[in-house]
Amino acid sequence: MIIQSESLQMLRQAIFFGLVSCVLAFLWAPVLTKIMYKYKLTRRSEFDQTLAMVDRKNKVGVPMMGGLLVIITVAVITMLFNWERKFTWVPIGVMLLSALLGGIDDVLNIYGHTRRSRKLKQILSLIRVHKDWKMRVWYIITLPWSLFKRTSAWLSRHPGKGIHVHEKLLLQFTAGAITAWWIYFKLGASWREIHLPFDGFINIGWWIIPLIIFFVMFTANAVNVADGMDGLAGGSLIITFTALTLLSWIEGFKEIAFLNATTVGALITYTYFNIKPARFQMGDVGSLGLGSLLAINAIVMNQMLLLPLFAFIFYAEILSVIIQILGRHLLGKRIFKMAPIHYHFELFGWKEEKIVMRFWLIHAIFVVFGLWVSLY
Repeated sequence: MIIQSESLQMLRQAIFFGLVSCVLAFLWAPVLTKIMYKYKLTRRSEFDQTLAMVDRKNKVGVPMMGGLLVIITVAVITMLFNWERKFTWVPIGVMLLSALLGGIDDVLNIYGHTRRSRKLKQILSLIRVHKDWKMRVWYIITLPWSLFKRTSAWLSRHPGKGIHVHEKLLLQFTAGAITAWWIYFKLGASWREIHLPFDGFINIGWWIIPLIIFFVMFTANAVNVADGMDGLAGGSLIITFTALTLLSWIEGFKEIAFLNATTVGALITYTYFNIKPARFQMGDVGSLGLGSLLAINAIVMNQMLLLPLFAFIFYAEILSVIIQILGRHLLGKRIFKMAPIHYHFELFGWKEEKIVMRFWLIHAIFVVFGLWVSLY
């Protein structure tokens, strides 16, 4: 009975954290909206090609950094009332680092200037013909870096006023590396085990480090890619973080349960304002921050291998982008009408609301399946 009483108390507290987060976010949402309009932090058609679509023209001028509502609310509540060195300071720190990266990208896309970089052919030509032999040597030495920059540019969704893809990947790698360092070196040897559903645990030693880095980077970008329709990312994240709240409560991770519940509450408010027609949109500041937090909270509960289920719709979205890129560069044709896949269905004739709600339902099915599997 004592254990049951403690467990029930934890659940009550988690729900309370969610309610407080929801109310607090509602209270300051008008202030954030006013700030975004004042400084014209709104969506512009010059760097978003999807706004040329007939059904999306009304999104021009909508504030685009609404994800700050969730990021700031979650960070403030956690720092004041749920600050625990072992479990919450690194997730919040990485979330804020990723959100800062996304926020800088959002601002540069509005106020920055187009940034150009040399094509690979130009660099190869300079290696052959440049008059200064020192510069030729420099171009040879930095050729792998140039190749990385040009290859990563395939993933870019706009011409490049903001942070370039290769710069994003390096900073996201840093966020993943911080998470890996925390889990591997600070949480102890038992945290180096991976939960294999239906088969117990396996200790993979230091190999867990690249796996953690990969999942943090991949999940952050997956949520970022999915943030393209009103309500899609917010509603899907509510489903995922609700499941993570239940799982962390069942497993006894009190601080993580409170953190997940806090995120759910703030996301409810955000999605209320983001449902079509949106008062504001998430932006990279929210999608990258929350994507990183999603991955970290799942990893710290030893559910890394179930991230494809807990983040199903986000993974489906980013995989559609990868398939589209491979099809265009290897086969010379598009696999989808447009990627990510939600645009494919929109060009297919589906209304935005229909796509969003069906994606929510599909996502919910896989998240519930993931929750069930995680209990074995």
